[in-house]
Amino acid sequence: MAIDWIGFGYAGLLAFGGFMGFSRKGSIVSLVAGLTFGLLAAYGALRVSYNPRDIKLSLIAAGCLAVIMGLRYNRSKKVMPAGLVAGISVFMVFRLLLNLT
Repeated sequence: MAIDWIGFGYAGLLAFGGFMGFSRKGSIVSLVAGLTFGLLAAYGALRVSYNPRDIKLSLIAAGCLAVIMGLRYNRSKKVMPAGLVAGISVFMVFRLLLNLT
């Protein structure tokens, strides 16, 4: 069993980003979204750790964030946090799809 360290790091980054959005701006939405997507990504990374072909949950979480944060970046043109999360999420989508083959 190979542990998906990159997936767990991505999940931690999402949860930490949600917490930072809450602590700096007082955004409850940022906290809830960060923790929700962080937990989904962490559970997806756990499933990938047990079965490298079980990428559905990780792919859904990263794909949703890539689209949502990509649209937010396109609208606001702010790299932090929308552009950064969109870029990392696109990386995760490609990583998951490349490991599938």
